[in-house]
Amino acid sequence: MLLPHTYLAALLLMILSMLCWGSWANMLKLTPGYRFQLFYWDYAIGVALGAVVLGLTAGSHGPVQPSFLSDMAMSPGQSIVLAVFGGAVFNVANLLLVAAIDVAGLAVAFPVGIGLALVVGSVSSYLVNPKANPVLLFVGVALVVVAIVLDAAAYRKRESKARAATTRGIVLSLVSGVLMGSFYPLVAKAMEGTETGPGPGPYATAMFFAFGVLLSTVPANWLLMKKPLDGKPPVRGADYWGALNRWHVAGVIGGAVWCAGAVTNFVAAGAHKVGPAVSYAIGQGATMISACWGVFVWREFAGAPKQAKTLLALMFLFFILGLTAVALAPLY
Repeated sequence: MLLPHTYLAALLLMILSMLCWGSWANMLKLTPGYRFQLFYWDYAIGVALGAVVLGLTAGSHGPVQPSFLSDMAMSPGQSIVLAVFGGAVFNVANLLLVAAIDVAGLAVAFPVGIGLALVVGSVSSYLVNPKANPVLLFVGVALVVVAIVLDAAAYRKRESKARAATTRGIVLSLVSGVLMGSFYPLVAKAMEGTETGPGPGPYATAMFFAFGVLLSTVPANWLLMKKPLDGKPPVRGADYWGALNRWHVAGVIGGAVWCAGAVTNFVAAGAHKVGPAVSYAIGQGATMISACWGVFVWREFAGAPKQAKTLLALMFLFFILGLTAVALAPLY
C-alpha cells in the first residue's frame, strides 16, 4: 500500500483531506429541488465505491505490505467492528447535522455541531493515541473553534431574518456534534489493533468504515424520509427513481469525494509523528474550504453587509492561525 514516509507528505495528505471534506457538499448545489434524503442514498453508495477504488489502487500497490485485500482478510474482528461502528456513528451524525442546519440555520448548527465535534474528536483521539505537542495542538483547536463561530456569525449577519434558536435545533446540533466527534477515536482504535494482532491499515479501515456508512443509511435515512426532522412533508421513495440521472451522478461523486478525504486522513493519521488528533483537527479545516466555495464561487455574500465580510476576513485569519499551530504540533 502507499503510505507517506515524511511529515511533509503526511501534511499534504491532511490538506487534501481538508479540501475533499470541504468540497463534497458542492454536489448538492447541482441538484436543485432534490430532497437531501434522496441525495443521500447516492452519497452513501459513492462513499463505498470510493473506498473500493482507492483500496484496489493506492491500497494495493507500493512497497508497504500487506495489500488491501490481504489486509482486510487478516484484520482482527474487534477492529472490524470498531471501524464499522465508526462509520455508522459518523453517518447518523452527518444526517442529524443536515437536519440541524435546516431547523436552526448555519449560525446555530455550525458553532454548536462542528465546534463541539472538533473539541470532542481532537481530545478523545489524543487520548487514544497521544502524539504531537499538546499545547500547540489544543491552542490550534481553540483558534479553529473561534473561526467556526466567526463563520456562523457571518452567515447570521448575511441573513435578513435570522432563524430563532429553537430547542429542537440546539438539541440536534448538540447530538450531532457529540456523535461527529466520537467516530474518529473509534477509527483510531480500530487501526491501533488488539492483543490478538495488529489493526488493519488505513485503506482496509476505510472499507470497513464505508460499509458501516452504507449499512446504517438504510434504517437512518429511511426514518428521516418518513419523519423529517425539519418539519417538511415526508419524502416519497418514488421521487428517487424519477430524479434526473445527473443528480444521481452528483450524489455518487459527492460521496466518493468525501471518502477520498477520509482515506487520506486515515493514511496521514498513521504516519510518524502525526497521530489521529492532529489529522482530524486539520481535516476539520474543511469548514474554511466550504466557506471559500460559498464566498468565491457561489457568491453567497455578494450582497451581504460590511459586518458580515469583516467577520469572514477574521474567520479566515483564525483558521490559518489555528491550522498552522496544529500543523506545527508534531514537529515540536
